[in-house]
Amino acid sequence: MSRIKTFASIALLAGAASACAPAANELSAANNPSIYSVHQPVVERTDFVLDLQSDARGLPAAEAERLRGWFDSIGLRYGDTVAIDEDGHGSAARADIARVVDEYGLLLSHGAPVTAGQVPAGSVRVVASRSSATVPNCPNWDTSDNGVAPPQNTSSNFGCATAGNLAAMIANPNDLVEGQNPSGRGSAGTAGRAIRTYREVPPTGRQGLPATTTTQGRN
Repeated sequence: MSRIKTFASIALLAGAASACAPAANELSAANNPSIYSVHQPVVERTDFVLDLQSDARGLPAAEAERLRGWFDSIGLRYGDTVAIDEDGHGSAARADIARVVDEYGLLLSHGAPVTAGQVPAGSVRVVASRSSATVPNCPNWDTSDNGVAPPQNTSSNFGCATAGNLAAMIANPNDLVEGQNPSGRGSAGTAGRAIRTYREVPPTGRQGLPATTTTQGRN
């Protein structure tokens, strides 16, 4: 009987000790006993929308110029995707829009993102999507929630430099989400565009060196 009481007392003491121990906190920058960085790039996407008038012959010249001006205003660049939401004569205008997009070194994508509102009748909606990558809460020098660094704890700033540099240098932030498709589909268009640029764009050295002079003016 005394042995049973002894075991019961040990169990009660163990329960009391566990109740007094601090509860395990969630993994965070201030509480990270592992070698895994909690700081990771976050990718956000912004969609720009423009409705253009089109007819059975395609995109009128005035609307094509309007599209170029819109691309210039949003600073269309590599990493952006351009797609169209067809309605009415959208199919006829696809080739015209694709030619304008090609002037900016991009290819027209298939499947436009869902946007608010209906496409007006006889119009085509151009959707330009841009993604950006940032690392929230970096740099982070908070050692812990109470200002005291716990033992064997990774620095709260651990991983900020690596993740921040990756987010700043990556050409297409969408690659952080899904990466490139290794199937090879669509690579023919990209390769053809690169070859056409190589053949058509004149070498920079053809223009020769700029004329300079070392003669100084006299007072």
